[in-house]
Amino acid sequence: MHSTLTEHARCIYGDEYRPTPECTAQHAEHYFVEELTFADADEIVAMLRELSPHLVDGHLPVWIRNLAYRLALLQRPDDPVLLREAADSLWLHGPDWDGIATELKERAAALEADEA
Repeated sequence: MHSTLTEHARCIYGDEYRPTPECTAQHAEHYFVEELTFADADEIVAMLRELSPHLVDGHLPVWIRNLAYRLALLQRPDDPVLLREAADSLWLHGPDWDGIATELKERAAALEADEA
């Protein structure tokens, strides 16, 4: 069994910066998606930042990255830093998500304006 979401992701998808650890656990992707679905935002953000520290890198599939940001934002809808990070990630993966990325950036700006 994996002790963290990051460790589980690393076993399945690898890590651009570290070797994939030897592991005897079964690596069915649906088990990882299940764990991701019920992870808290801190765990999700830690996984994203560790496995893709520069957004443009990492081995996480785009759909996993998008799902992870969506799940984290559902738990932290008023986090401007996370909103911007999710938007930047969406912009990297083609124009299909540009409208959503723009909305996320606008929400982040509005939240910061309300705090000022």
